[in-house]
Amino acid sequence: MSDTATSSVETLPATLRPAISPAQRSQIINIVRRAARAEIMPRFRRLSDGDIRTKSGADDLVTDADTKAEAMIARALQIAFPSALVIGEEAVAAKPSLLDGIADAQLAFHIDPVDGTWNFANGLALFGVIIAATRYGKPVFGLIYDPVGDDWAVADEEMLPQLQRSFGAARDLKVAMGKPIEELSGIIPLGLFPKDKQAELAATFPGFSRISTLRCSAHEYRMLAQGNYDFSLTGLLHPWDHAAGALIAQRAGAHVEMLDGGDYSAARQTGHLLIAPDKATWNKLKKVFSFLIAEPNTETK
Repeated sequence: MSDTATSSVETLPATLRPAISPAQRSQIINIVRRAARAEIMPRFRRLSDGDIRTKSGADDLVTDADTKAEAMIARALQIAFPSALVIGEEAVAAKPSLLDGIADAQLAFHIDPVDGTWNFANGLALFGVIIAATRYGKPVFGLIYDPVGDDWAVADEEMLPQLQRSFGAARDLKVAMGKPIEELSGIIPLGLFPKDKQAELAATFPGFSRISTLRCSAHEYRMLAQGNYDFSLTGLLHPWDHAAGALIAQRAGAHVEMLDGGDYSAARQTGHLLIAPDKATWNKLKKVFSFLIAEPNTETK
């Protein structure tokens, strides 16, 4: 081999090993299922008034199930992955600076112990547990677990997304096919968008077949990955809500991109994530929602 060829080989980027092995994938699923059995389901429809508290507002709730399950999951993940950054939704509520480490973390876990807490606290069986792993902000593993049905959507860098359960055959996940705008069904949580944009955003709704929100990112992403919804547009970018779902949807065939351009990163804290069945549909939707893109600051100093 010539010196030139040798030099070219040496400068090729090294192939990274998968962040999560199949054995570790199974371990994480088992951690989540144990936490759900121990801390979440025994409290479902059994919460007293003292077990439910508010955070940023009357609809932003936290329960003992959230805090206890997060502590149990975080502890188990830290033991299994001692060098990883482990971030839980409730831990960030107490210490927001935890988010600052995501971009530089070779491996970070994001925990939403009870996604859909309002539903859970009000006795609705529409909640889930979300676990994502990221490498320098990029999602590399996603798990969305339904404690009521004891089944889960899961994907990583190598495996195609599946809906799995403790018994029976797994089912591959595949997003919907692209179609005309007026035939699309979407997920848009209107109340999570800036107040000054909500009226204009709501005015787009009649142009679609159906716009919904389930108050639960876990089940919204599961429905999207199964092709039951066509697209989703996020209001906020909390990584525990979206990192797992973005990966699962992408691996299920969706086009996943920030509305203002670029790949999704769990390190990003502002902007809107738009997920569509394909790039062509995504482009059509971007034109509809372009008014949400912040204008660059053109002031001169």
